[in-house]
Amino acid sequence: MSNPTHLRYTAEHEWIAVDGAGGDLAKVGVTAYAADALGDVVYVDLPGVGSGVTAGETCGELESTKSVSDLYAPVTGEVVEVNGAVDADPSLINSDPFGEGWLFVVKVTGTPELLDAAAYEALLEA
Repeated sequence: MSNPTHLRYTAEHEWIAVDGAGGDLAKVGVTAYAADALGDVVYVDLPGVGSGVTAGETCGELESTKSVSDLYAPVTGEVVEVNGAVDADPSLINSDPFGEGWLFVVKVTGTPELLDAAAYEALLEA
């Protein structure tokens, strides 16, 4: 699965899609690479609505049949929505990581330098 070019990526394998009229809302998920590396995701621990997240810091966990992996916030801001479908069916992360498997939405107050699709592909090849 190729990485969509309209998204931005982190070195920790999260993606963001910027939405909102002012570009201040970002939908967050994990990449297909991360989903494949994890194996079958069976549980998610996501930040709650109203909680603050800080770019580069742990904000949750993904548990698979293989291991537990930290989830890192790609941007700084306040969580305004959590994907209840993923909470109910974590396997959506494996089956549709760039679509129905999104994790949460953040009202962005700070954005670090993120990778475009080409730079993320280069990171994976390194």
